Amino acid sequence: MSSHLVSSYRTHTCAELRSTHAGQTVTLSGWILRKRDHGGLVFVDLRDNYGQTQVVFNEAAVEEIQSVRVESVIKVTGVVTKRDSAMVNPKIETGEIEVHCVGLQILTTAEVLPFMIAEDDKAPEPTRLTYRFLDLRREKVHENILLRSRVIRKIRELMHGMGFNEFQTPILTSSSPEGARDFLVPSRFHPGKFFALPQAPQQFKQLLMVAGFDRYFQIAPCFRDEDPRADRSPGEFYQCDIEMSFVEQEDVFKVGEELLSRLFQEFATDSVTPAPFVRFTYEESLNSFGSDKPDLRNPLRIKNVSEAFANTEFQVFKSVLAEKGSIHAIALPSMTAPPRKYFDDTIELFKKWSGQGVAYIIVEEGGWRGSVAKFFGPTEQARLTEMLSLRAGQIVFFGAGQSKRLLPHLGRLLSKFADDFSLRSGGYHFCWVYDYPMYEWDDEVKGLVFSHNPFSMPQGGLQALCEQDPLTIRAYQYDIVCNGYEVSSGAIRNHEPEIMYKAFEIAGYSRDDVDQKFGGMIKAFKFGAPPHGGFAPGIDRIVMLLAGESAIRDVIAFPMAQSVEDLMMGAPSVPSEKALREAHIKVVMPPQMEKKVGAA
Repeated sequence: MSSHLVSSYRTHTCAELRSTHAGQTVTLSGWILRKRDHGGLVFVDLRDNYGQTQVVFNEAAVEEIQSVRVESVIKVTGVVTKRDSAMVNPKIETGEIEVHCVGLQILTTAEVLPFMIAEDDKAPEPTRLTYRFLDLRREKVHENILLRSRVIRKIRELMHGMGFNEFQTPILTSSSPEGARDFLVPSRFHPGKFFALPQAPQQFKQLLMVAGFDRYFQIAPCFRDEDPRADRSPGEFYQCDIEMSFVEQEDVFKVGEELLSRLFQEFATDSVTPAPFVRFTYEESLNSFGSDKPDLRNPLRIKNVSEAFANTEFQVFKSVLAEKGSIHAIALPSMTAPPRKYFDDTIELFKKWSGQGVAYIIVEEGGWRGSVAKFFGPTEQARLTEMLSLRAGQIVFFGAGQSKRLLPHLGRLLSKFADDFSLRSGGYHFCWVYDYPMYEWDDEVKGLVFSHNPFSMPQGGLQALCEQDPLTIRAYQYDIVCNGYEVSSGAIRNHEPEIMYKAFEIAGYSRDDVDQKFGGMIKAFKFGAPPHGGFAPGIDRIVMLLAGESAIRDVIAFPMAQSVEDLMMGAPSVPSEKALREAHIKVVMPPQMEKKVGAA
């Protein structure tokens, strides 16, 4: 035990004692995890941050220990005793010994618990989050938070080892078009004006490059007013923000691969993709996976088979091809065909997702059968067999339509089939997705918007912005994806003022807009900016993957509920009239809320 942990409350932690300590008198402090009454003897599992130890109370202390509830905090002095070989508990580190109590002090007592700590009693999420301090005592959640600490410590070690320096950037800043709503903070000193909490330290880290610091990183809090998802915490998240000067895209890729491959190799309990990672362009990823977040554990791919139907007489496919659409297929491995109901249910589910149908064929030695098999002649069958390497026992699903609309739904089918037929392999599979479009069309604003990071360098520079169709321009933007989750996003930055003005002009911003919104950065670029780029791995998502969790809240100490509320602290809350006056704010409730308040 570290000397700084020794105090009047403990000589050892609850994970430390072994058979070599037998005969020693020790002092432990912790929470009562479980109690078991064996008639004249009471066995207590005593837990602290480090682990647990079994403590035995004899007749003298039985009444007192029985008077306190589980999760009360006690201090125990006792003698370490070896357990009989038949009583050794291999599930805990201290399973070879137990401590026979000779002195008990009850430090604090617990009330009746809202849910069990020692066992998972499936308490509702709102209850768990309201009493999050209790939920954090549960072994799995507790270990997740400790894992998070170790991961962050390792990230710092790796970053310093690669020559990066850690800096802190402001939390109160100006609004920035990062693709989500800002959280606004009113200024008491400047009535009617607001700070914004940073969606990312984007501008500041670029300014650090202009200032000549060369290699920066920060474990940075980021704030985005986004809708909640299982893999995204509402309101705030943490990322390892990284930027470096005098680099091209390939240089950034090398740093990203070294950081993530070494980090996962340190903590993963399964195999990890070695560097260099597999790479897909954005278009390749969409065409093969229906998504820019491919899960390489899934062996299935989407294949464009339009060529096989160039001369088809099947009217559905013929019409789609005539309208410049395409035919895509997903070929499952050889298997015993599932019952007809499976195919019917899959077709119905796909209709629910996409509003259109999906067809299938089953390849058999004596011929093909399925919903569209009769429409495929010998030519189509031969070409499909060649394109998909088909053999007996395989099932092929077909989707037809405009690729942009169709592919994401076929991507959902890939995931469904992987789950239904247990096709996913183990391990952590990394890849790069790069060459993202610089712009996309937004139906809501009826115009072009940035598709990724607005501060990215367009491929082709100013000439591309002036001469190309904006929807064909690619940016030096890239993501790192692991097992279907985006774990990092980044770009080579636009560091030239005229290219920046033109890039924002295409997205509907005037020069005055750029000067007003990004004045600090555009001004800095006019005084000599180095070529620079970076990326930002997400801490929460990385720890979620390493912990084997499916919900990001399970690796955050104090997460918000899906209702975007802190149920434990009661946030958001109604400010006092005095606070509103000082901030020069008048609250105008939506009409439906006014009705509710009036009815109350």
